[in-house]
Amino acid sequence: MTKMKLALAAAALVGGLSLAAGPASAVPAGPTAVQADASGITQVGMMERRMMKRRMMERRMMKRRMMKRRMMRNM
Repeated sequence: MTKMKLALAAAALVGGLSLAAGPASAVPAGPTAVQADASGITQVGMMERRMMKRRMMERRMMKRRMMKRRMMRNM
């Protein structure tokens, strides 16, 4: 019976430590914490991709505009 109480107390102590552990601890994080970090990374990547696409489109439009102006000047 005392072994059971000791084991239960040890489990409670370890469980309490794992709950109190922050992101800088050596205790492995749960799957929810890992997924939250990964989703933040993908969203940033999507924003960067959108910005790059927009920049490319703007460059194409500027090129077209410049070509049209050149053609109109030569007429």
